[in-house]
Amino acid sequence: MNQPKVSIIMGSDSDLPVMQQAADILDQLEVHYELTIVSAHRTPERMFDFARMAHNRGIGVIIAGAGGAAHLPGMVASLSPLPVIGVPVKSSNSIDGWDSVLSILQMPGGVPVATVALNGAKNAGILAAQILGASDPEIRNRILKYKAALEESVLDKVRKLQDKQGR
Repeated sequence: MNQPKVSIIMGSDSDLPVMQQAADILDQLEVHYELTIVSAHRTPERMFDFARMAHNRGIGVIIAGAGGAAHLPGMVASLSPLPVIGVPVKSSNSIDGWDSVLSILQMPGGVPVATVALNGAKNAGILAAQILGASDPEIRNRILKYKAALEESVLDKVRKLQDKQGR
């Protein structure tokens, strides 16, 4: 089995439908990852061990999703030397997701967490791959191909729209 380079963690299995988007895009980009539950509130010792040791296991980036009070990304960032990408999750106990967004976004100086949009796990996966791609030419080339495909998709839609208009 290939060594995971990205760790996708979430506070609860209820976050999995959102966080699966990060796993899916990393699969598409052929970036190896692990996926697990690490609750800042219910398993604090597991969170401490995870955050302090992830870099020793070869992980290069952590994607942390959390809803409600959303302490997981910030707490992990406070303990780990790795870049942490926070995914605010609109959960059943959140205030339209704003509590999660603000909890992850408003980190104190010295403890950065890159924050994507509410339920934006796909972008978190892409950002994780881009971070790794800065020093890995194979991943960088897959990102370049992905972006070229995005461009081609839009240009194809432009052509179809113009054809409908008879231009």
